[in-house]
Amino acid sequence: MRILVVTDAWKPQVNGVVRTLESVGRALGEMGTVVDFLTPQGFATVPLPTYAEIRLALASPRAVAKRLDAAAPDHIHIATEGPLGFFARHYCLRRQCPFTTSYHTKFPEYIGARARIPETISYAWLRRFHNAACGVMVSTKSLAEDLASRGFFRLMRWSRGVDHGQFNPTKARPLDLPRPIFLYAGRVAPEKNLAAFLSLDLPGSKLIAGDGPARPALHAAYPEAHFIGMHPPEALAGYYASSDVFVFPSRTDTFGIVLIEALACGLPVAALPVPGPADVIGTSGAGVLDWNLRAACFAALEIPRERAREHALMFTWEKSARQFLDNILAARAAAQRGKEASPAC
Repeated sequence: MRILVVTDAWKPQVNGVVRTLESVGRALGEMGTVVDFLTPQGFATVPLPTYAEIRLALASPRAVAKRLDAAAPDHIHIATEGPLGFFARHYCLRRQCPFTTSYHTKFPEYIGARARIPETISYAWLRRFHNAACGVMVSTKSLAEDLASRGFFRLMRWSRGVDHGQFNPTKARPLDLPRPIFLYAGRVAPEKNLAAFLSLDLPGSKLIAGDGPARPALHAAYPEAHFIGMHPPEALAGYYASSDVFVFPSRTDTFGIVLIEALACGLPVAALPVPGPADVIGTSGAGVLDWNLRAACFAALEIPRERAREHALMFTWEKSARQFLDNILAARAAAQRGKEASPAC
């Protein structure tokens, strides 16, 4: 089977969407499924307002259709709701061919953190975009329930994985910082709620690994914190394995791949009891979820690192890839049954 994944998020961006698509594509290839990508590469691009490192393709419906025709895929999966995703959706609807989508990012909440646009308007647009698909893949049960309550249809679970060879406790190395070390890794952006972590009265050191539009202001407001910038996975694994607690203050992440990367390195998690962390950590005992984030940080210090690593072993990219492929096959079968009763998917 040849699958074409259409994504507006791609290298050199460093985020969970890109990491997921790359990792699942690699795992599917090892399973004998051919995965191609239609990305902004090869198009002129413009920076996304307020987030310059994300660049959007200046594509046209004709240019996208030409590339889709040339790829001749058996199935099209639309991973993002940007220009490429929109034109690929248009292509599929015009040709009445079934396609799937995935919901990676809570854009209504992200947009609300930057501009005064009501979430109801953003969700209405996203609902229209995704409900045209024959299957909408979401990362967690909580997210599926939330989207279903907002009128999204044909929701399918698609979890995430971690490379246990790359992320593991053996990557630990000395860090010349006062202990305990509380680490955050990810985008440094308004929607990540980082001030809730940086403002905590905690002993030891606070590390912020990553970059983004909020970094200058946060660095100025919290000069005692160590902003170490963006690092490749190999170096990031060293920070995970060498820290004492991974602190995740976000209220809006749909999953949080950094959570299982940290766990895979034996790093316990402190987070808020919100969807994403609640789904990943659950009742495993590998982390502490508390509205009092400071209390969660102290409690997480008592968690054995072996427990964190053991929980992370449940998440693999092979399992994620198989789930992705099974969802596509199920969605296509449902579309075929619907086509036999009606010409529309």
